[in-house]
Amino acid sequence: MSRLTRLEARSTVFLVCDIQTRFRELVHEFDAMVSTASKMLTFAKILSVPVIVTEHNPRALGSTVPELDLAPLDKLHVGTFPKTLFSMAVPPVLEELNRRETKAVVLFGIEAHICIAQTALDLLAAGYAVHVLADGVSSSNPQESPLALARLRHAGAVITTSETVTFELMADSSRPQFKEFTAAVKAAQPTTRTALNALVPRSSL
Repeated sequence: MSRLTRLEARSTVFLVCDIQTRFRELVHEFDAMVSTASKMLTFAKILSVPVIVTEHNPRALGSTVPELDLAPLDKLHVGTFPKTLFSMAVPPVLEELNRRETKAVVLFGIEAHICIAQTALDLLAAGYAVHVLADGVSSSNPQESPLALARLRHAGAVITTSETVTFELMADSSRPQFKEFTAAVKAAQPTTRTALNALVPRSSL
């Protein structure tokens, strides 16, 4: 499986990592990270990109936060899978990626230096192109995220932003979804700026 640097909607899956209720008071700029995740679900529907969600030890850490409404995705929501492994690369997730002939994943959630990092490294080793949203990941300690992202970039992941990914997947303004797409971009502009300011240090630009 080749590592693509250019995303295409037909071969991409969004991975939502462990955005659960018990982390709300523990993770740096949790609300900003959730706003990016929510935006990505909106664009998943517009662009017809499948979404896989994991929950780490949900008995102890709760379910996915209610702000992330998966119902509108219908069949694009491939599944929500519990796990105890820090990495999302658990058998049911890998089976779904393989079944869909996935070439690239877009990864966001928590924590950047633990579950996000281990997922990215495992999927890179498996041959997938891994795109990590700098404005869509966080950790309990804010200093962890930039270090984790630097490590992942060195390992071969693409460190990017939510808006970069959505426009790359849209690709062509002549597509019939473009009017809905631009309306969603405009609606998300305030929270996009907030998330970038909160989660992407200027020193990393």
